[in-house]
Amino acid sequence: MKTALITGGSKGIGLGVATVLVRQGWQVAVTGRNESQVAAAAAGLNEIKPGHALGLVADVRDYGQQEAAVARVIATWGHLDVLVANAGLGHFASIGDLSVEQWHSTIDTNLTGVFYSVKACLEELKKSKGYIITIGSLAGTNFFAGGSAYNASKFGLLGFSQAVMLDVRPYGIKVSTIMPGSVATEFGDHIPSAKDAWKIQPEDIGELVLDLLTMNPRTLPSKIEVRPSMPPGK
Repeated sequence: MKTALITGGSKGIGLGVATVLVRQGWQVAVTGRNESQVAAAAAGLNEIKPGHALGLVADVRDYGQQEAAVARVIATWGHLDVLVANAGLGHFASIGDLSVEQWHSTIDTNLTGVFYSVKACLEELKKSKGYIITIGSLAGTNFFAGGSAYNASKFGLLGFSQAVMLDVRPYGIKVSTIMPGSVATEFGDHIPSAKDAWKIQPEDIGELVLDLLTMNPRTLPSKIEVRPSMPPGK
């Protein structure tokens, strides 16, 4: 049975991916910083398929916590096939108003956190000839005012992921970066509602992840941009 570790998996895109994989019979560990949210996510996933989900409290900004999360996955299921590096946040302000703390929070989570997650999983993924999927953003190629920290983190994530793809190819590990546009999630303290029906839904990204995981091994879509097909006013 295949096993995946999804960072930031207690809500939003991460939970959408976890839901799709569990429905397909995968064993999935979801991580997050909020204990109650992580527990609720794991409980909901186990209602779909009992025993297929594990909730782990872990902060991607702490390398030791990432190592501990991987160790729990191995102790529970014996192997790791896929890392979905999804955890992320955004602080948006003009450079004059952006605080030093907001800069570090963004870079440490969106970029350094992915490095820590990949580094912690690497040896197990070598054993399984696994897959690393990083969740980027269209903000990784399109800059905008007020986005200096977020743009820097997502431009950096894209470059990091594509370089890692070349590093780990000889071990049989595949790496893809998914770059979504507007997704109906809680990102930026947004509360999803019926008004978000035009947006990409979290489980749409889950279906895209599943497509990648079931693609013929000879083919590697290394960078995928995905956006709403019909945004308002278009």
